[in-house]
Amino acid sequence: MTETASAPRGYAALLHSPAVFLMTLAFINWLGFASWGALLNNFAKEAAGFSGADIGILQSVREIPGFLAFTAIILFWFMREQVLAYVSLLTLGIGIALTGFHPTLGGLLLTTTIMSLGFHYYETAQQSLQLQLLPKAQAPRLLGRIAGASATAQLIAFGTIALVWKVFQPGYTIVFLVAGSLVVVLSVLAFLAFPRFQGSVPQNKGFVLRQRYWLYYALTFMSGARRQIFMAFGGFLLVERFGYDVSATAMLLLATYGINTFMGPLLGNLVGKIGERATIQIENVSLIAVFVGYALASHGHFASWGVYVAGALFIVDGVFFTLTLAQRTYFQKIADPADIAPTSAVAFTINHIAAVALPVTFGLIWLRDPAVVFYIGSAVATVSLGLAFLVPRHPAPGAETVIAPGLPAAAE
Repeated sequence: MTETASAPRGYAALLHSPAVFLMTLAFINWLGFASWGALLNNFAKEAAGFSGADIGILQSVREIPGFLAFTAIILFWFMREQVLAYVSLLTLGIGIALTGFHPTLGGLLLTTTIMSLGFHYYETAQQSLQLQLLPKAQAPRLLGRIAGASATAQLIAFGTIALVWKVFQPGYTIVFLVAGSLVVVLSVLAFLAFPRFQGSVPQNKGFVLRQRYWLYYALTFMSGARRQIFMAFGGFLLVERFGYDVSATAMLLLATYGINTFMGPLLGNLVGKIGERATIQIENVSLIAVFVGYALASHGHFASWGVYVAGALFIVDGVFFTLTLAQRTYFQKIADPADIAPTSAVAFTINHIAAVALPVTFGLIWLRDPAVVFYIGSAVATVSLGLAFLVPRHPAPGAETVIAPGLPAAAE
């Protein structure tokens, strides 16, 4: 039998496609996390009576598993990235399903930790799989498609929650339970359907910190800091300052990810055309504008239009967040292929160093003046913009930054 005749076709060919596999798992992950995120701020405020300080504590605890993501390297010693991804999705689903049963600070800290363990270990495993399985030339385009699949999942989650909440008012417990159970079921089906995928280069098993990756580490740290400020307090501002209820919040997120369903692939193509340097610059300029706009809105500078301006800024941030894929393709271009799995784990921890401390600290600042939180966010994005100018137009081993070109290329 010829190779062509034995090659999978039709549905089987889809199941053997690494891109389809990655899109499917991303869909499951974000279907669950988006359902949790759409309900969290209102659940915390209405059912658990949270203040800004409480939400800061919760968000800090949520990020602890991300800070500990480097321990995934230990799991990689006896567990393939694909297996870790499946186990993580199951953990994510269980944490979401339990959330509605515990409307207290202690209960939310527990269920959020379970959910977050699943989410962050999945993200660590999938980042490693993406950079190993996707060819460099096609990575921006395919990562854009994966972002589109993630956005589709969030679109479905937010749209369903908005509709169901508007029509049936089912209560938080049942919605969390159904969403978490769905993640568990879909994860099991994916495990049964997809074959084993493996990168072509065996991965280093130890902890990897290389001096020549320093700019990637710095960009990753700053990205985690500014993103955490927005995630912890952007949505909470809409609820506390402008009175968004569950339906309004879900509809806003629905608009964001409806746009991203189409913009994800387009932005992936954009990265491939203009390069990582320009993409990271554009992302940070947009974030500076978003943070300053939020600060002004929190002080009432837009008068009666503030509620609409804040909502529009929320959508802008959600769309331009897709451009963070440029950091991953930048690393893919400069990395020794054997470093991808351990560096993905270490980078995820670096991304969450600031995320653990910032929400609690900024939660206290929030009580005095929410605008200060967002002005600090704009300063963080400004520093990140400065770092973006150090990214070469054509990154490669030996040309990791513009200030150190021409170094000997790393051994492949």
